[in-house]
Amino acid sequence: MFTKILVAIDGKDTSMKALMEAQRMALSNHGALRIVYVATEETDPKAGVKLLAQAKSAVGDGVTVDTRVLYTEAVYGVTGIVDALANGTREWGADLVVLGSSHRRALERWVIGSVAEQLFSKIDASVLVVRSQ
Repeated sequence: MFTKILVAIDGKDTSMKALMEAQRMALSNHGALRIVYVATEETDPKAGVKLLAQAKSAVGDGVTVDTRVLYTEAVYGVTGIVDALANGTREWGADLVVLGSSHRRALERWVIGSVAEQLFSKIDASVLVVRSQ
């Protein structure tokens, strides 16, 4: 049973689907939800705070929710994002991380990398990847 569920959002449709799945799991397991946004020097942290507020209000009542902006340096590929998520997962003690899939093609995934694939090797928590379909 998952009681501490971390969900990463970026404003894309797949991350919002991931949020709704995380909410459903938190409700059914009487768990807590932490919604995170990873900001780099290339992103606007204020936009992340606004997105987190919208996500928190979308979750509604019945689930304990908190939000965090995780900061990282822009690193080639997704390494900085993965490290920020891994640190946030460990720091909070999450037992499940929920992510939306970006559906990168094989060449893109090889060059840029996959957040979910890299995250598997850096955390002890389970990872649920929510597809857009």
